[in-house]
Amino acid sequence: MDDPELEAIRQRRMQELMAKHGSGNQQNGEQQKAQEEAKREAEEHRQLMLSQILSAQARERLARIALVKPDKARGVEDVLLRAAQMGQLTEKVSEERLISLLEQINNQTSKQTKITIQRRRSVLDDDD
Repeated sequence: MDDPELEAIRQRRMQELMAKHGSGNQQNGEQQKAQEEAKREAEEHRQLMLSQILSAQARERLARIALVKPDKARGVEDVLLRAAQMGQLTEKVSEERLISLLEQINNQTSKQTKITIQRRRSVLDDDD
């Protein structure tokens, strides 16, 4: 659960690769490949950590949420990963605990919609 350290190592490696290769079209292609590889590795590491943190049912629920609202699912994943890195999670997160976390996040981020209706006076309306 040493995600910040892993990210720092990746950044240093990317800088080494960029310094090693000169400028030009080959660098662009290689640089893009290296970036894509780093992103892929980071995502794999993230999914591995989530599989260690979440129970099977909770992982399925989070995957279904990700289909509908990917941003919300990513936010929940971030919260869970941070909690695990800080040592706040002592056991796997169950589906019930995930649901309560989702409800807390919904309450914090809920947007209040206020509708006001303004009637316009028409020429045909008379107060008489």
